[in-house]
Amino acid sequence: MLAIVPSSLAAVKPATEKRRNILVSAKTQTKKKVSGSSTAGFGARKKEPLWQCVKNCGACCKLDKGPSFPTPEEIFDDSSDIQLYKSLVGSDGWCIHFEKSTRTCSIYDDRPYFCRVEPQVFETLYGIDKKKFNKEACSSCIDTIKAVYGSQSEELDKFKIAVRS
Repeated sequence: MLAIVPSSLAAVKPATEKRRNILVSAKTQTKKKVSGSSTAGFGARKKEPLWQCVKNCGACCKLDKGPSFPTPEEIFDDSSDIQLYKSLVGSDGWCIHFEKSTRTCSIYDDRPYFCRVEPQVFETLYGIDKKKFNKEACSSCIDTIKAVYGSQSEELDKFKIAVRS
């Protein structure tokens, strides 16, 4: 049912400057950031966050997040990606494949490439270098979780703990 982009995204054209700035702009709206690699007391280095999905969150499955997030037209160059994304948005703004009772994706193994939080996808869609993937993915998830569940949510607490471990 869904068109899946091949594992080699080499044929996809590079992200435009506009799309690179989308993720950076959304990231700067977050007041509290996940720690980067700066120095801590006594010359120690803070541990960089390591992105990972937290089970039963599903914040990324809220596809219509509102005006502070980029539109499909701002993210994708390919009109078929725009059409596919829009076809996944249910009347309540959630993905039609998101099972709310279990907070799981009914097509997880066959989900579209843009539903995958992976270095290659971030590079393709947003122009984010693979070396910056973890920091950018963590920041993006924090913004999304805050928008969907709130800044004092259990989901946000679980995510912050997961990326620090």
